[in-house]
Amino acid sequence: MSALPAGPLRVPLPPLGVRPREGGIDVAVHAAYATSVDVCLLFPGDKAEEGRWPYEEVRHPLTASSYGVWWGFIPDVPVGTRYGFRVHGEWNPRLGLRHNPAKLLVDPYARGLVGELSYDESTYGYMMKFADGHRLDGNIHGLADPRDTAPLVPHGVVVDVPDAPVVARPHVPWAQTVVYEAHVRGVTMRHPDLPPQLRGTYAGLGHEVMVSYLKDLGVTTVELLPIQAFVSEPHLIEKGLTNYWGYNTLGFFAPHADYATAAAKEAGPDGVIREVQEMVASLHRAGLEVILDVVYNHTCEGGTGGQHLSWRGLDAPGYYLHDGSTPAQFADVTGCGNTLDFTHPRVVQLALDSMRYWVTTFGVDGFRLDLAVTLGRDSAGFTPDHPFLVALRTDPVLSQVKIIAEPWDVGPGGWQTGNFGAPFAEWNDRYRNCVRGFWLSDARSLSHGHHAGGVRELATRLAGSADLFGHSDPPLMRGAVASVNFVTAHDGFTVADLVAYDHKHNEKNGENNRDGNNDNQSWNHGVEGPVDPDDAHVIASLRRRSMRNLLGTLLLSAGTPMLTAGDERGRTQHGNNNAYCQDNEVSWLEWEPNQWRDDLHATVRHLLSMRAQLPALRIDGFFSGGPLAHDDDHQPDLGWYSSDGTPLRHEQWHDPGTRVVQMFRRGRIPGYGPDTDPHVLVIINGTLDSAAVTLPVHNTERRWKLQWSSEWESPTSGDDTREEAHGPGDNVVLEALSLAVYTADALG
Repeated sequence: MSALPAGPLRVPLPPLGVRPREGGIDVAVHAAYATSVDVCLLFPGDKAEEGRWPYEEVRHPLTASSYGVWWGFIPDVPVGTRYGFRVHGEWNPRLGLRHNPAKLLVDPYARGLVGELSYDESTYGYMMKFADGHRLDGNIHGLADPRDTAPLVPHGVVVDVPDAPVVARPHVPWAQTVVYEAHVRGVTMRHPDLPPQLRGTYAGLGHEVMVSYLKDLGVTTVELLPIQAFVSEPHLIEKGLTNYWGYNTLGFFAPHADYATAAAKEAGPDGVIREVQEMVASLHRAGLEVILDVVYNHTCEGGTGGQHLSWRGLDAPGYYLHDGSTPAQFADVTGCGNTLDFTHPRVVQLALDSMRYWVTTFGVDGFRLDLAVTLGRDSAGFTPDHPFLVALRTDPVLSQVKIIAEPWDVGPGGWQTGNFGAPFAEWNDRYRNCVRGFWLSDARSLSHGHHAGGVRELATRLAGSADLFGHSDPPLMRGAVASVNFVTAHDGFTVADLVAYDHKHNEKNGENNRDGNNDNQSWNHGVEGPVDPDDAHVIASLRRRSMRNLLGTLLLSAGTPMLTAGDERGRTQHGNNNAYCQDNEVSWLEWEPNQWRDDLHATVRHLLSMRAQLPALRIDGFFSGGPLAHDDDHQPDLGWYSSDGTPLRHEQWHDPGTRVVQMFRRGRIPGYGPDTDPHVLVIINGTLDSAAVTLPVHNTERRWKLQWSSEWESPTSGDDTREEAHGPGDNVVLEALSLAVYTADALG
């Protein structure tokens, strides 16, 4: 009997990536359609010859393969060595196969990356023009480019990953969580109290100046825009711009080195890793959590004709979702040119391995999943029971951290708010739209003599959006905390710009103001853009009150509030609602003292302090509308009242003219006695006129005291009214477009 031909080994797969061990390195990479794979080690060479690339390349074929993974052990490779992959196989772009060994490929599992990306035509994998300069238009599916890209692309680095400092995780309960969405560079770049060498860096964010500011503000959880290694898109480079937000990932394991201090970068990738670890540890020591905004839905390689940097050359049919046509084209449900294919086990593994690595190596406390619907798509569309989402719920590491979904993408059935299931939390865009609509676009309509909406949806959002997040098995299991409430985010207008601009002003982005959302539900209060407070006192004052209305509503609503960094200080982007490419003063926070900005900051601190001190403002579950157990006065945990102090009637709920409402929130009863928590009454006047409001009449004599009003420029503005007590049936007056918060002892 003749021997069987040699073939792949059917053995358990080794861990993917490059890992140092005694005597050398273990290497494993997924390249399912390859005929062979070389590990290319780059060693410093003779730098004396001017213009010569200062590295010598040594290639080591990986001789073992199993189930599409190639691996091997390479001896005598020191930590700090640069490396990449060259993949041999069929070049047939019409079928989606793009193996081109002339292109040095980044390891998808690289723990460290060094070097800059060139945007030379040779980095695209296919021939764009002949040697004589004649262009090959439409050659995306044609000839392979034979030019070597090793000097033109970033390289992986062999890293002995250091252990993270041992610091206890804060484990902030969801009901106490207040998210602060921030950019490492943006929040630290201009802070005058930070040492200059730390501005714009991980170390700057971990510095006591920033930590003290965050603690004093009252947030609990810092959500960082992407810090996984990323590059800029070619079209930005052509315009002289760069990617600032970071949603263009090159390495899912490597920290973005540009946010590290010069000293950390000089020490190499392990120095960058240590700086990120210490940043997280510093925030943890102060009781602050760290959540990472992560982008597993697409990569930096762009569309079908994009650059040839990593996944495209390793296994384009496996890593990327294709549209099924011939010639093969990338499917795009992300709006970024490509989509990672979460029907493929290796893609699911890549995301899970990356998340576990950031939890175990850096100590992060959770993730915000960008365009998370893409991560839950199978061949039929989105499903909450997708293997990746099930794995997040059940993984022994990842099930212990916070997971927040951005519950949409741009593909079919892409809006899925409320459909991710427990224990996920989700960005609530319905909340954003409703609150902006009530305070801004509705008010603008009223100011022009038009009709506006009532309070029906606003009440639903204030109470935790049970219509979106209450559907579960068993029902209501997720609770109001599943709703991540926000009125702004990195994408869109800031709070200050929402009240100053009716239209976007994105001219600096170089796209003739075509980019960005046209539906901002904003209101400029009669003048487009900035106004001088001395020349336009009324408009400036109204704008400041509108900002307080938006932020007050956010921080008084049931659910998990998310505050965008700088909104507490009235940060402006000068009307740019898509500042993803503005790595400059347009995006960076301004810290210089200013009276109205300082007043706004003090207001947000006061609101967050109230939220922390009043359990009635922090509920885990949903309201029942009935009394709590052991409740002596039999009041509901949530009640709605009209301006005359009586329960809101059915017809008032459906009347768009109803724009004054009172929300009663019952204090808890921890000891069934004198230690019962205070009740809270939030009164909202969404009309353009002042409103006389009768306080609700209950079964017991309860004395209400005003704790905050959006009429106040600062929290101290109401010091002379705080001790004045109001009884049931008393009248109070709210100015036009304002809200107020009262508290009362639960037992009278």
